Amino acid sequence: MENPIKGHTVESFNEEMQREHKTVLEMGALVRSQIRAAAKTLQDEDPAAARKVIDDDAKVNELDNEVAAHVEQILARRTPVASDLREVLTVSKIATDLERCGDEAGRLAKLTLHFFEHPDLSPNFQLLKEVSTVASFVEMMLQESLDAFDARDTYGACEVIRKAEELDGEFRSALRRLTTFVLEDARTIGQFVDVVLAVRALERIGGHAKNIGGYVVYLVTGRDVRHETLDAILRDLAK
Repeated sequence: MENPIKGHTVESFNEEMQREHKTVLEMGALVRSQIRAAAKTLQDEDPAAARKVIDDDAKVNELDNEVAAHVEQILARRTPVASDLREVLTVSKIATDLERCGDEAGRLAKLTLHFFEHPDLSPNFQLLKEVSTVASFVEMMLQESLDAFDARDTYGACEVIRKAEELDGEFRSALRRLTTFVLEDARTIGQFVDVVLAVRALERIGGHAKNIGGYVVYLVTGRDVRHETLDAILRDLAK
């Protein structure tokens, strides 16, 4: 006869993890919106909208705290092992990376305040084009990493890891273009520094998206791939 207590425990655990899964996806949607909105505030010269992006980070922090508290409770009550434990740890790690992405989006929004609340600092828009390009790319990476998490799609996760390499090349290309622009007009050196810091913040978001991709591989396979090459990960997945 099936143990009714065991069945209840499993069902209850699954319900708890579905709740945390949903919360993480909600966090991800909010962070993606922050990234998109922060980049738009620069294009629109809109400090008011930038302040809203910064304020919205409190919602991300609240969800992060919620996940952390629930994970602590699950670990204390359930003492999960094997794949269940991986699921709990993955949710916790993804929430942490998303919270940090929200912080980076806030830094980007603060650049709008820096530039457009001080008329004498208004930037050359040729410089800001680089920010918009990289912002679109990292938002896409973040979406794909969350889709991979939602579907437990290891190959989708590997595609995000691959795009992190592409992002590194894009960052270097953007830096070269920005440097060339500054050499042609030395008066923009201060703006150059600010914009490079903004692009660097976006690159860090791409790094967090890559981390999430790695967590998905860990969730499905049990292997920690943080320090492995993409080729090595794909070879192991193909076995």
